[in-house]
Amino acid sequence: MVKKAKKLLFAPLDWGMGHTTRSIPLIRYLQSIGHHITFAGNDSQCALIKENLQVETIYLEGYNITYSKRGSTFSAHLLLQVPKILLAIKKEKQWLDSLLSIRQFDGIVSDNRYGMYYAGIPSVIMTHQLRIQTGWGNLADSLLQYLHYRFLNRFSERWIVDVPGNGLAGQLSHPAHIPSYSYYIGLLSQLRKPENAAEGSALLILLSGPEPQRTILADLLWKQTHKHTGKVIFIEGNAGKTRKEIPAHITWYAQVNNAMLQQLAEQAAMVICRSGYSTIMDIIRLNKKAILIPTPGQTEQEYLGNYLYSKNLFFTTPQKGFNIDDALGAVTEFPFNRIINDTEFSQFVPVIDRWLSGF
Repeated sequence: MVKKAKKLLFAPLDWGMGHTTRSIPLIRYLQSIGHHITFAGNDSQCALIKENLQVETIYLEGYNITYSKRGSTFSAHLLLQVPKILLAIKKEKQWLDSLLSIRQFDGIVSDNRYGMYYAGIPSVIMTHQLRIQTGWGNLADSLLQYLHYRFLNRFSERWIVDVPGNGLAGQLSHPAHIPSYSYYIGLLSQLRKPENAAEGSALLILLSGPEPQRTILADLLWKQTHKHTGKVIFIEGNAGKTRKEIPAHITWYAQVNNAMLQQLAEQAAMVICRSGYSTIMDIIRLNKKAILIPTPGQTEQEYLGNYLYSKNLFFTTPQKGFNIDDALGAVTEFPFNRIINDTEFSQFVPVIDRWLSGF
């Protein structure tokens, strides 16, 4: 138990659930050493947190970004929403100022929400993207990095979700220059290291990421799994989805909580999923082999997929023309190297301890 319990506010971005799920191990640790956590997020984020933790939640509007149906226009569609994003940042800063006029917090942890800082309160921003890959060349990447650092430097510290040195996110988290008072906190996963090291036998399809591409991929894989002869665990990643006439060899779920995902994932011999960073960290924590299918046009996922493929960590293939049986055949000779140790999922502990000792 700590000498003095601190009141801390957590606020992750709402672009998918990865930013929310990777907050779970940090919140668990902080609660275990006696601190009080308030989680701020939209309805879906708060519901997910309540399924996994006993923590106070408070509503905070998300950025509500929409995505293109076509990969070729994905980045351009996001670019057109920059004014909307800047307005959302302004509104969340106003929301925070209003909240702090009636409630007291000792520290703030934001995951990629750029308005969640306050003068006089230790405010941290978490990110794994210091050099965002635009897909438009080095000049565009450098300009965006400059603008990005201006936002990051409003916070008292920056916590980089990766390991130092030969990191998991490549240039995203290891650019030539990083801001001062930046600390690598290792990898984060909502899951725990499996107690049973034995490899499962099922094919796990674990879907996540932005719509409408999540549903496009889900429908594609759903048709193909009907012809697959082995056992399939299919997690749609959409709480409102239903499927009819489910074949006997497929176990289907609309959405699962943390405990169920742990149990199901341990049954898998191979995982098919997006190349979202939080999903990748979960797969590494479980020590599973995976076939990554980047969201078409999403430059971060495409970069991560290609980078991890080049390191022989995961097999990566495009969504266009994807076939389950062809992919499973192609990976039989893939090495699936393991360069990440489980200890790298606890590197955040000394960083948090040092931060807490400063106020």
